[in-house]
Amino acid sequence: MSFRIPVTLCGVCALLVFGGAVATATPVIPDVPGPAQNNHADAIRYAADKPAAAPPGMNQAGCTPSRHHPDPVILVHGTDSTAYSDWAGLAPVLAAAGYCTYALNYGESPDGSTYGYSDIRDSAAELELFTEGVLASTGAAAVDLIGYSQGAAVTRYYTNRLGGADAVNKWIGIASPTYGGTAYGVSPALQAVPSATRLVSAEFGPALVQLMQGSDFLTELNSGGDTVPGVDYTSIATEVDEVIQPYTNALLRDSGARNIVVQDLCPETKVAHFAFTYDPTTIALVLAALDPSAAIDPPCDAVPLGSGILDVVIASN
Repeated sequence: MSFRIPVTLCGVCALLVFGGAVATATPVIPDVPGPAQNNHADAIRYAADKPAAAPPGMNQAGCTPSRHHPDPVILVHGTDSTAYSDWAGLAPVLAAAGYCTYALNYGESPDGSTYGYSDIRDSAAELELFTEGVLASTGAAAVDLIGYSQGAAVTRYYTNRLGGADAVNKWIGIASPTYGGTAYGVSPALQAVPSATRLVSAEFGPALVQLMQGSDFLTELNSGGDTVPGVDYTSIATEVDEVIQPYTNALLRDSGARNIVVQDLCPETKVAHFAFTYDPTTIALVLAALDPSAAIDPPCDAVPLGSGILDVVIASN
């Protein structure tokens, strides 16, 4: 079963203190070994009754960052997900490449049935605590953050609004809801009716409402700019994103940020939001963003439009 801030990851965090006050929520750290997966649907099925599963190479006690990869990598999953379901493809690749790789389950729902549910501000505070534990455990000076979907908003709120920039070297967003999604016009209609947004929040969690285009949360997060100095930002998007619509809302608008639209490099790779973290082209782009000196070229595998979406929907329900 999962556990919260083990000694192996957070030597001095036993009391979980923020400024003298005990934290109201603590990150849940997956610790049950599970297999690697090559597609999102199979990972979701495996995690359905094993939410504490951790793919090979993730959350390894005693990992010492190498000279070539001195920054541990922290992976942050999306809405209604777990670290395993979203990262059982990428985490083993990162570990094999020599990165100390970590992930948490954050934003637990009140009934404990899912993660990525709670207010994103609270989830970012969980990430802050988890990051402190990773730094204490590894002795590293900074981390690299990779967030998928909601996880990109969680990591960016921590980095930009909670002072995380002091501890973050690289920020990488995959299908980032930087400026939210319209859900093909559904979101604006919901936001126009307060009772409807309250219903969505009660049923699916406040985080989902916070990720709608024009939400108070995103306005707060992006106020004054969507990046902060001192952090290297990369946003990886797909023009056929079925969740972030328009897809350009996944891109960062500040100068100096790096935006990558998969189809600009690989026109036949029509990777969808639900399949993004398991796509070989995307995984190569992440590796290249983490280590530009490696000169990694994406494979540009052909991916048919809509590939994997139905299988993920079925697995999720």
